[in-house]
Amino acid sequence: MLTFPPGRTAYGIQLPVQSQSTLYAEPWEAAAGPAELEAVARAADRHGYAYIGCCDHVAVPRRLAGAMSTVWYDPVATLAFLAAATERVALLSHVAVVGLRHPLAVAKQYATLDRLSAGRLVLGVGAGHVREEFEALGVDFAARGALLDESVDALKAALGEEEFPSFAGRRYAFAGLGQQPRPVQRPRPPLWVGGSSPRAVRRAALRGDGWLPQGDPREALPPKIDRIRRLRAEAGLAAEPFTVGALAEPLYIGRPAWDVGRRTCHGAPATVAEALRPYRAMGVTQLQLRFRSRCAEELLDQLALFAQDVAPLLDER
Repeated sequence: MLTFPPGRTAYGIQLPVQSQSTLYAEPWEAAAGPAELEAVARAADRHGYAYIGCCDHVAVPRRLAGAMSTVWYDPVATLAFLAAATERVALLSHVAVVGLRHPLAVAKQYATLDRLSAGRLVLGVGAGHVREEFEALGVDFAARGALLDESVDALKAALGEEEFPSFAGRRYAFAGLGQQPRPVQRPRPPLWVGGSSPRAVRRAALRGDGWLPQGDPREALPPKIDRIRRLRAEAGLAAEPFTVGALAEPLYIGRPAWDVGRRTCHGAPATVAEALRPYRAMGVTQLQLRFRSRCAEELLDQLALFAQDVAPLLDER
């Protein structure tokens, strides 16, 4: 199973182009497509990034389309496409709304992705937040938290080593149904749980192999990380590997010649590294990065600059 243990800071990215919410997409992404996605994935692979991530929405209602856009590439198709273009970098669904689909269907897709990528899948899962999406697919939106709890348990069975997995829950039950290919990773690919509500943090601690916070400012992370540690210790899980994630502030390496926004951390490599170093002290073991850019070429430059000049400084004491 892929893990990112304490001792060093792993770093990855959410891919551009594949989701174009106005909260984070750059203007140039609107006219970009598979070529830019592949170029960024290859760069991340070449420069030692831990993972590349892809989001999940089946359909976006008109009332939210202005802010979210309707550009949301399918994560399985996108990550499979990029698996063929890369060799080392992990492939993260951040996050798959697995409650919209039966666990056996989810397991079939992601087990195949793990097999095709030679064991590079990290399955990030979340409850979802778009009511109309659930209603269109005939899924109870109000019960999405409980549905995710059971889905995670079912996926642990369905993605395990057994060709004929079995599971019995309130909503899902299966036995005597074989699925091949099995995932490459043993005993199964890691499941990281997304979300920052108290219930999501508890779900991550007790059911997940990692936590993917959603938009928490850095000052909000320490009490949640402490709670995860406490819950895992109480459940006897403290010795098992667990990946603690965080979403860093937007970054720009160097002195920008354009307005990168007041929240963006920018400057010399040592300045950026110093700003990011406190995440490790909090207990974060993987840091998701987003770089400001005006075109794909500038993003590729930023990826290289971070890996070459900032990353070696992150774990300095």
